[in-house]
Amino acid sequence: MGIKKPTTFIYGVLIGLLGIVLFSSKAVMVKLAYQYDVDAISILLLRMLFACPFYIIIVLWNRNKQAHVVLENKDYYWIVFFGMIGYYLSSYFDFVGLSYIKASLERIILFLYPTMVIIFNKVFLKNRITNVQIAAIILTYIGIVIAFGDEVAISGNDTYIGGFFILLSAITYASYLVGSGWLIPKFGVMKFTSYAMIVSCICVFVHYLIIKETSIFSYTWEVYLLGFLIAIFATVIPSFLVSKSIKMIDSSNFAIIAGAGPISTIILAGIFLGEQLTWLQLFGALVVIFGILLVSLKRVKS
Repeated sequence: MGIKKPTTFIYGVLIGLLGIVLFSSKAVMVKLAYQYDVDAISILLLRMLFACPFYIIIVLWNRNKQAHVVLENKDYYWIVFFGMIGYYLSSYFDFVGLSYIKASLERIILFLYPTMVIIFNKVFLKNRITNVQIAAIILTYIGIVIAFGDEVAISGNDTYIGGFFILLSAITYASYLVGSGWLIPKFGVMKFTSYAMIVSCICVFVHYLIIKETSIFSYTWEVYLLGFLIAIFATVIPSFLVSKSIKMIDSSNFAIIAGAGPISTIILAGIFLGEQLTWLQLFGALVVIFGILLVSLKRVKS
């Protein structure tokens, strides 16, 4: 993989950070929805119902792009696979985990996926792990452990249950990031993201129909508003920003700068949910930020 131009890398980082912040708002809005007695699969269904039409329109609009690229059947099979694990299983595990733990803790645990991305890239794509990436990962892990350990002491046993589901979400999302890294050049950012999200929407629809316990029409207007906001501002827009960023700076570097996610979620959760940030969690957040700056500044100078 060639070295990216400094300006390209900077733009890729900025685009990725914007996508990360928008994605981070999802956890806060899901927690707000849970205040209206909605279950995980129902709010996930609303998210996909509002998001799916946008992706269908985008697929139709971009159907003739990348026409010069020869695609094989296995490429479409991989899109189905990564669509299932990336935005269906990962989202479902995430939404279930959020019913047990705070939004700020969710994002901190979810940030375990950078090491998974780098390992997957090493094993399957033979990418080299640089010393800068190793140092940044160590720093971010230190920050995560500090913040997570402090929250466990405060919140009790539910933290472990929620943490387990968020860990599953991190593993499946990391797999999606790695897969998207080599499939995006074949399909293009818009088409790949739209295909993957449509697959995810279908999976959620089927899941809901199988285990349906509550009518989707039985909630208050606040739930539908939150579902719409989650779909547009925490799903549709950031999904394309993230895919574009991965194309510009590669999935390993994106996974590391995504450490801004825990910080933005902690801030948003404090503002909208009243979640308290302890001094230890603040220190952990600062360590994560330093890790992001380390890898970003070093990469620009390369």
